[in-house]
Formats: sequence, C-alpha cells, structure tokens
Amino acid sequence: MGEVKHILLAKFKDGISQQQIDDLIKGYANLVNLIEPMKSFQWGKDVSIENLHQGFTHVFESTFETTEAIAAYISHPNHVEFATDFLGHLDKVLVIDYKPTSVDP
Repeated sequence: MGEVKHILLAKFKDGISQQQIDDLIKGYANLVNLIEPMKSFQWGKDVSIENLHQGFTHVFESTFETTEAIAAYISHPNHVEFATDFLGHLDKVLVIDYKPTSVDP
C-alpha cells in the first residue's frame, strides 16, 4: 500500500515580510502535532539552477499513510483554519498528492 506524499508549491505575495513567512511556516509545521493523520512535514526553498520553478519559491511536503488520511487532514478544523490564513498570503499555489514508486534498474 505505501505512504502518500502531499506536496504544496508556493509563492508568497510581494510585500509579505520574512517574519510573516517564518511564522506561517512554523504554523504549517505545527500541524503535524495537531492532526493525527499527518505523519511528517518537511519544507525548503527553491535552489534549482535550471530556472524552471515558474515563480514558485517554497516546497512543503507532508506524509500520510493513505489518500483517506489526506482527506481527513484537509477537512480537519485545525487545517481549515490554518489553510485559510496561509492561502491568503500566497500569490501562487500548486498541490500534488502522489504515492512514491521505485524503479528497479
């Protein structure tokens, strides 16, 4: 069955301070402590040399055991409250859920 990854690519609106961004990221990271189906959280900033980021600057990755767990996370009151605030600070957003697959050589 395997785990499911929830990837969110974001570009924050112009004029958002670094402190606001830091606070939003801390709030996002804290969801793993508040929402049981969310198993882990990682994030990072774009460092690609290919310049194919299409304006996205941040990547957020959450891990879940099933797609049903993602549905429970999305509808959880703590996520709904956070997402309303978080999304209001974004200029661009893209979300993809996928199941990691290995390719045997």
